Amino acid sequence: MASLQNLICSVSKQLVAPNCAVTSKLNASPLSVVNASSSEATSDEKNVTRRRLALLGAGALATEVPKNYKSYVDSKDGYSYLYPADWRDFDFLGHDSAFKDRNVALQCVRVGFIPTTKTDIRDLGPMDEAIFNLVNNVYAAPNQIPTVYDMQERTVDGKNYWTFEYDLEAPGYGVSAFATVAIGNGRYYTLIVTANERRWSRLRNRLKVVADSFKLSDLTA
Repeated sequence: MASLQNLICSVSKQLVAPNCAVTSKLNASPLSVVNASSSEATSDEKNVTRRRLALLGAGALATEVPKNYKSYVDSKDGYSYLYPADWRDFDFLGHDSAFKDRNVALQCVRVGFIPTTKTDIRDLGPMDEAIFNLVNNVYAAPNQIPTVYDMQERTVDGKNYWTFEYDLEAPGYGVSAFATVAIGNGRYYTLIVTANERRWSRLRNRLKVVADSFKLSDLTA
C-alpha cells in the first residue's frame, strides 16, 4: 500500500512541482528526476474472484460498449471503465482492479482509491498544480524522469474528472500513460493505463478510450 500512502501525502500537501512542465507530445523535453514509490504485481485469488463476479454483471449495467472492448463495472465500489477485450484480469498491489495484455509487458490498466474528506477533484486546487504534484511525487520512481503532455477536464452527471498524459523515462526504457482521477463517494479514485513508450504511438488512441471511459457511480446503502 506504499503507493497509496504516498498519494495521500501528495494530495494533502497540495504543492506545486517546480521541475515538471506540461508540453506538447511532439516537442517533449525531459524533466528533473523526482522521488516516488512504484507498485508491483502480486496474486490474490479472492480479489480475482470478486472481479470476475463484477464482470458477470457488467453487461447488464454498461451500455454502448465499443467493438474490441469490454466493460468492467464495480457497483460495490462505485466505478466502471472499459478495457481492451483481449486483456485479462490480474492483481496489482494496492489497487482494487486491474487488467493487462496477455503477451506484452507494461500494457495494463489499474484502478485504486483512498478515503478523502474532499467532495470534488477541483478541491485539490488548480488542475495543473495538482497533476504536476501527482506525476512528480507519486507516479515517478526515483530513477525516472517525468514529462506531462496534456490535461483535460470533463464533467459527467455532475462529477468532474481530470485526464492527463505523461511519460516516465528511465535508463534503457520508458513508459507512457494516461491517468484519470476523480472524487466521489468519500473516495479519491485513480485509473492509470500504460504501455511501453516505443509502442505508444500505435496504442495511444486505443488506450485513450480506456482513460476517457472511467466513470463513478453513487454507492447505495
